[in-house]
Amino acid sequence: MRAELILVRHARPLLPAPGGPDDHHRPLTEEGLAQAERLVDDLAGLRPTAIASSPYLRAVQTVEPTARALGLPVHRDHDLREWDSAIGSTPDYARHYAESWADPHHTRPGAESLHQLSVRATTALTALAEHHQDGTVVIGSHGTFISRALVGFGVTTVDWPFSHAMPMPALYRLRFTARGVEITGPGL
Repeated sequence: MRAELILVRHARPLLPAPGGPDDHHRPLTEEGLAQAERLVDDLAGLRPTAIASSPYLRAVQTVEPTARALGLPVHRDHDLREWDSAIGSTPDYARHYAESWADPHHTRPGAESLHQLSVRATTALTALAEHHQDGTVVIGSHGTFISRALVGFGVTTVDWPFSHAMPMPALYRLRFTARGVEITGPGL
């Protein structure tokens, strides 16, 4: 199998706020929309054969300008969504994330563990690579999803500080070959 996946962490979104849009509907800020437009040349230059995204608005908005420029649809895939953490909008979210990274098998009620996220992410991305052999797929996604995918594919240097410091936007290139998955991107 030969395929290339370009994981795009979404551009700058509105911050979560009580009474604001829920996590699924938080849009990009004006700065984020401009960042998404600036990605078009780089992403189009990779000649993607397909564009997929988490169904969350901020991820879709990040890859939409590239999809428009190339005349490709954005395929929304529920399995590419962000971590179902059940943490919610709280000022001390970083503490909760750090605790989860320290014990990736810990699961909050009604949520998934970080380990489960790694399994979901690697399964979904491997299926996309198999479906798009000899092609390149641009994927709008999220920081924790990308971080846990990298862990799932064997990158041992990814931890909570790495995930927390991941830029918005950020591009990670996964090359699926007969030898395995080669990964490049910021911080690796």
